[in-house]
Amino acid sequence: MIDYLVNNMWQIWGIIAVLCLIMELSSGDFFIICFSIGAVFAIITAVLGLSIYWQIFIFAIFSLLSVLFIRPVALRWLHKNEPNKPSNADALLGRTGRVTEAISANGNGYVQIDGDLWRAVSNCDIPVGTTVRVIGRESTIITVETL
Repeated sequence: MIDYLVNNMWQIWGIIAVLCLIMELSSGDFFIICFSIGAVFAIITAVLGLSIYWQIFIFAIFSLLSVLFIRPVALRWLHKNEPNKPSNADALLGRTGRVTEAISANGNGYVQIDGDLWRAVSNCDIPVGTTVRVIGRESTIITVETL
């Protein structure tokens, strides 16, 4: 079994490359994909018949080069250099939605924004169906005002 694996290391490197791609889908920070790139170059060295030590060396070098040179370019290109990209909840600030459950003055109700329901508070009465704008957020409760 070991002899088979040593003679067919390109298959193991291929599995590593695919697993790294799958893990990258869940993280999205372009770090794990660098190991996938290193594994692709290791596949090439395995097909050329180089020893396992050379394969590991090539894997490490190309993974490091990918982290240093490809990752920053990918982050700049895909994230457009947004230094403070808001998280899911912070991205709600300034968005508009429709009241689905009436909001009483200094009470709470519900607002629908892009299909999601959010508990909302306001300092005035807002009836159902009114379009509102998010002006604040405290945990998962948003503060809204009428437009």
